[in-house]
Amino acid sequence: MTVTRNGNTTAASAGPAFALLGTVQLSLIFTLTSLVVPLPHIGREFSLGRDDLVLLSAAYGLAFAGLLLFGGRVTDRFGGRRALDAGLLVFGVASLAVPLAPGPPALLAARFAQGAGAALAAPAAMAVLRAAFPRTAAYGKAMATWGGLSVLGATAGQLLSGVISAVTSWRLAFAVPVAVAALALALAPRLLPATPAGTGRSPDLPGAALATTGITLAGYGLVRTDAHPWASAAVLAPLLTGAALLTGFLIAERRAHDPLLPAGFLRDRRRAFAVSAIGLTAAGTAIPFLLLSLHLQQDRGWSALQTSAAFVPFAAALLVSGRAAGPLVAGFGAPAVTASGLAVAATGLALLALTGLAPDIPYAYGLLPGLLLLPAGAAASFAGAAVLATHGVEPQRAGLAGGVMNTAMELGPTVVLAALLTLGSDTTSLAATAVVLAAAAYTGTRTG
Repeated sequence: MTVTRNGNTTAASAGPAFALLGTVQLSLIFTLTSLVVPLPHIGREFSLGRDDLVLLSAAYGLAFAGLLLFGGRVTDRFGGRRALDAGLLVFGVASLAVPLAPGPPALLAARFAQGAGAALAAPAAMAVLRAAFPRTAAYGKAMATWGGLSVLGATAGQLLSGVISAVTSWRLAFAVPVAVAALALALAPRLLPATPAGTGRSPDLPGAALATTGITLAGYGLVRTDAHPWASAAVLAPLLTGAALLTGFLIAERRAHDPLLPAGFLRDRRRAFAVSAIGLTAAGTAIPFLLLSLHLQQDRGWSALQTSAAFVPFAAALLVSGRAAGPLVAGFGAPAVTASGLAVAATGLALLALTGLAPDIPYAYGLLPGLLLLPAGAAASFAGAAVLATHGVEPQRAGLAGGVMNTAMELGPTVVLAALLTLGSDTTSLAATAVVLAAAAYTGTRTG
């Protein structure tokens, strides 16, 4: 039974609230990566070319990243619970439409709609979480655990979708987000605290239009670098248009009475470092997953099921490290844990670059050490950065904090991967990512 006082859950009910909200967050990121492994099957089923597959794989992430800032401000204006219910409804209906899609246009539209629902649900879940843990110390512990949920959800999405597509059909993977959305909508009135609507003006719609369109076009331009040269019109047209719109967004925000992203929000050095660490850590885990999946299937001839099994230790290390991250943050502080996590993740990436992609080195000596160190460091980095990013944020801005964090998490892999594609070699890409993480770790020690 949920007991509330002054609109906030008590300690007895905070645990179930966290479990439900955490399951929602896991599902949102699970759905983001659930098409990565079965994408070739979808291409054959719908006779899609490379460009079509690139757009399909990016559709969810583009809508998600593009609308997150707006979703965060809608949450703060109209209340976390109302925004969460609306986001889950859109997300659940769109998730049901994906496996029922009769053709590519309907499938693409459903993926965009999924991302739009997720962009509202993700910051709203963080706002409700803030209400469930009104005490600062308890909220900090909750955020330390929350920080690792996204990379765990991404890993689960790639592992389970590979298994499901190998055994049955890729369409069955979308039973997970449909079930989670339905369950959360049913249990929310009993388990989640009420969150009052904010005060002030309605969200900045012109700013939202500029930010959403700019992020989506720029992100799409970066994604297109996978199939087209940087100097091609296919890349430059959306990239430059998106950059121009984002410049317009920054100018408009200075004049807005209630901007989507207040100018001083990222002025705090620790918060700026935390957001950067989240984006880089997301890139540092997503890029190796993509490159190693291709390497194992194309160079070593492994099946999709064998490739998924190869990442089971990665998922296990995430679970163990995620459990330890909270006590580490409490004992050593969020800045130290974030910087240390980046350093450990960089070491894991360096090992993968040195030995993991060599076809003649056994899995146990080549891939496994890096696949254990990388997630261990990533879990610590995410945990510490989540605490830093939300430290000192007023409850009425919890949605904004959630939008900024999730935007960094979505854009980080896209931006870094596009930059690394110019290097050409998978080994060089992993090594370069390791160097970037190591540099961020050094910056963190100076910031903390």
